[in-house]
Amino acid sequence: MSEDRVTELEIKVAFQEDTITQLNDALVAQQGRIDVLERRVDALIETIARLQPAADPTAEEPPPHY
Repeated sequence: MSEDRVTELEIKVAFQEDTITQLNDALVAQQGRIDVLERRVDALIETIARLQPAADPTAEEPPPHY
């Protein structure tokens, strides 16, 4: 293999390694945001569940014309 070809391949590998690092960093950041959003959704679900009136089995049902 010629020296120019080896140099070209080394340059390509260096760029690929940089791209992989950048993609990994972006993936880690996205996963962190997803984790935060999942915790917030769970907290919202808990809040909504607490705010909803509990089903009262003794409560009368509305008349059938409703």
